[in-house]
Amino acid sequence: MKIAVIGTGYVGLVSGVCFSDFGHDVVCVDKDPEKIEKLNAGVVPIYEPGLDALMVKNVEAGRLSFTGDLAGAIDGAEAVFIAVGTPTRRGDGHADLSYVMAAAEDIAGIAKDYVVIVTKSTVPVGTNRQIKQVVRKANPDLEFDVASNPEFLREGAAIDDFMKPDRVVVGVQSDRAADVMAEVYRPLFLRDFPIVTTDLESAEMIKYAANAFLATKITFINEIAALCERTGADIKQVSKGMGLDGRIGNKFLHAGPGYGGSCFPKDTKALARIGQENAVPMQITETVIKVNDETKRRMIDKIFDLCDGQMAGKTVAVLGVTFKPNTDDMRDAPSLTIIPALIGAGAKVRVTDPQGKHEGEALLPGVHWVEDAYKASQNADLLVILTEWNEFRALDLKKVARKMTVPRLADLRNIYSARDAKRAGFVAYESVGRDAWHADA
Repeated sequence: MKIAVIGTGYVGLVSGVCFSDFGHDVVCVDKDPEKIEKLNAGVVPIYEPGLDALMVKNVEAGRLSFTGDLAGAIDGAEAVFIAVGTPTRRGDGHADLSYVMAAAEDIAGIAKDYVVIVTKSTVPVGTNRQIKQVVRKANPDLEFDVASNPEFLREGAAIDDFMKPDRVVVGVQSDRAADVMAEVYRPLFLRDFPIVTTDLESAEMIKYAANAFLATKITFINEIAALCERTGADIKQVSKGMGLDGRIGNKFLHAGPGYGGSCFPKDTKALARIGQENAVPMQITETVIKVNDETKRRMIDKIFDLCDGQMAGKTVAVLGVTFKPNTDDMRDAPSLTIIPALIGAGAKVRVTDPQGKHEGEALLPGVHWVEDAYKASQNADLLVILTEWNEFRALDLKKVARKMTVPRLADLRNIYSARDAKRAGFVAYESVGRDAWHADA
């Protein structure tokens, strides 16, 4: 079947490429001519492992194309996916739906035959019904349905998540729309992956509820980590003991400098706003947002304490600035809170990240970028691990320590132990949720 995808950002591009790999004829549309030109030249504008090869494969097979011509993309399409941005709206924390509604109006003005308009973007509950009203008003004669099909892609593992999902959620209002969506996901259905078909509102809510719950797990374990530091408990052992309980599970129980990225910060704020508007305050979610902000500030205090509160004139080497490994995404990354605080206190910050420089140069003015951890640590007074990229997991710590003026380590991802640091020659060490310098030294 023919599918059109509006928006070639992270969600739109990954979805379009994967749909084409299912065997569908997919046309991805974007208003940015420069982006379309790059995509047609085989250049992927985001970093996602394996995406470039899969894209080239399906373009060469004739199943995938990129265009700025919305009319041509929609012509003959049975499903049109809206995958545009829904950033947090300034002032009220709600999702900005202007791009979604503009896309819906564009579809209404062009479509001639029956089509299912599918919202892939993350949108507040009730949005798909609004889309239906917008389309009907713009084109009363158009025969169409709307569907909600939220994405659950982890950056860095998006292709695997799309091809081998825990579940696919589809919200529809008619059997005809359900049949079209079943055909879209037929390759997954044939392989027995769960397809959850619901009403529109439930599909929209599932997305927010899932992300808020995962953000809650991260924030909960970070709060427990702070208590571990005061009581002498080890958060790694606590997390392991908790995670072995099948009712809890071990995922998202890794203590660190707080969550970031394109989904959790935006979606928790949006869910809190939805609750306020419906007079059902999301008190747990509101607390999660607050505690996550406090966690980032607590990391700053840890770093300052390693230097006795005096950062002026200190050279700080920072390993990793993206919000997680295997992505170039800097959105709401802890580094955007921590590094400016160091610079503001007078520190000279040297940074390395395998994929973060492209976005980071504009977002982190005043830092010096270097190629690797060893160059970053040269004559540094402090080493800070912010993102757990694989290349930072097996450093020659003795070599790093020898290069530093004062070998101090703030391991905010708990990659190394105090024993590792001491044996390598570090004179001070901090981690998250462990009585780091004494418990296992």
